[in-house]
Amino acid sequence: MNEAQARLSASASGAFAIGGERAVSRLGFGAMRLTGEGIWGEPRDPAECKRVLRRAVELDINLIDTADSYGPDVSERLIAEALYPYPDNLVIATKGGFLRSGPNRWDPDGRPQHLRQACEGSLTRLRLERIDLYQLHRIDPEVTLEESVGALVELCDEGKIARIGLSNVSLDQLRRARELTTVVSVQNRYNLVDRTAEDVLEECEREGIAFLPWFPLSTGKLASGNGPLAQVAERHRATPAQIALAWLLRRAAVMLPIPGTASVGHLEENVGAAAIELSGEEENLLAGLGAEGH
Repeated sequence: MNEAQARLSASASGAFAIGGERAVSRLGFGAMRLTGEGIWGEPRDPAECKRVLRRAVELDINLIDTADSYGPDVSERLIAEALYPYPDNLVIATKGGFLRSGPNRWDPDGRPQHLRQACEGSLTRLRLERIDLYQLHRIDPEVTLEESVGALVELCDEGKIARIGLSNVSLDQLRRARELTTVVSVQNRYNLVDRTAEDVLEECEREGIAFLPWFPLSTGKLASGNGPLAQVAERHRATPAQIALAWLLRRAAVMLPIPGTASVGHLEENVGAAAIELSGEEENLLAGLGAEGH
């Protein structure tokens, strides 16, 4: 590993213990983009996707987030093809709770029988005996939260999953789920310009629950022109997206961004963002920009 690679690796090495037990790099990798257009079918360049996964591990990223619905099945299969047998410290987090019927079509299915089938399919594709972190992808409005979460509790009791997480939940839903079981992670949309999940993030901070923001690199209109975000980026010789990622990493100790890409170059750019040292003044400036980006 050369000096530049070593810097990239070190920048992602800050750790967080999920559930107080499983230490992962605070900068993870989201594997949703390792599919075709509309998160449907095979990717245009499967070989490059596998290179991205291997490079992520080389850079000390040991949290990879995926889902059975990405493809469907494609993302999980590529992870196994690229990385199995897995390094001992690698945490693969996957999700269940959607049916797919075409590009960009997502239909919630939180029925216990579907979640069991989804989990068992993920175990097979990922070549695992137990999934470190299994997340309910979305609450199904046709199924009670208690039924869906209860199914995950059963899978946990059977040793098929080690830890339970939630995705796309409200504060009330998080609290209801925590009355049923230990919830170690939440994955909600959150970025520099969309902070509607602020109350959920604050709850995760209070309770030591990992918060995985999806769509973390969005900057909206803030990236245009010569505004404050662009000025901060220029000062650090970085892109606006890198600054947005650096801000997330400093927003909360429980924050575990999972930016995704199908390009090795873009992966390295994302990882490099973790080494950016924002000043207190810059952090405050960026914190105040969110309302302008909606």
